[in-house]
Amino acid sequence: MLQNKGNPTINKSTGLPRKRFYRARAHSNPLSDSHFPVPLSPSHVDYSQHYPQLFPAADQTGTYKKIQFADIGCGFGGLLISLSTLFPETLMIGMELRDKVTEYVKERILGLRVANPGRYQNVSVVRTNSMKYIPNYFEKGQLSKMFFLFPDPHFKEKNHRRRVISPQLLDEYAYVLQVGGIIYTITDVEELGEWMKSCLQNHLMFEPLSQKELEADPVVKLLSTATEEGQKVARNGGQTFQVVYRRITPAS
Repeated sequence: MLQNKGNPTINKSTGLPRKRFYRARAHSNPLSDSHFPVPLSPSHVDYSQHYPQLFPAADQTGTYKKIQFADIGCGFGGLLISLSTLFPETLMIGMELRDKVTEYVKERILGLRVANPGRYQNVSVVRTNSMKYIPNYFEKGQLSKMFFLFPDPHFKEKNHRRRVISPQLLDEYAYVLQVGGIIYTITDVEELGEWMKSCLQNHLMFEPLSQKELEADPVVKLLSTATEEGQKVARNGGQTFQVVYRRITPAS
């Protein structure tokens, strides 16, 4: 439980963390070495640390359902919080490289659990580098949705290898996504939007959702409204570029 008495980082009226105490750089270098614990394999992920009400003992994780949604570079957790109530029976996790931002999301989730007993038990966050350690967290075909919202554009051509959507990384995402699973991306940088679309379009294991499917998917509506970045773009009257693709079995 959060202790907000006399703690300036916690809002006394809501019990939630104050964002200004957790500010960090907009992006981190995903190719740099960071020091944080990484599970040896998906079977080593301790679900009891992330979902204590659902997994009271660390050695019981093998008999329960597994994480299905992964928000890559989850930022301050806006999408996760919205998804948690939209899909209350689905386990989901945010993966964030910046330590202060990860800590904010942890405190936010804890505060919401205290203020809303029984809710938000299906959402968590972990500090990690998803460009390196996705296979350490998820088994083959485990995920049904992956989110890449407003990723770092890495404008310089020499830094394109740092982009979180690339032909090489899509191979890993295809591995952990189940057939029919969906990748959601959005950016306010048109060139990056075209890059992500091209990468997915040219990958044999992905196909675009139809306009009818996009309109029927409640998650699509959250892409531009649930995150801090999306809200900032909307306030400034900016344009966004969405790319949503489905994992398929390639034709033989």
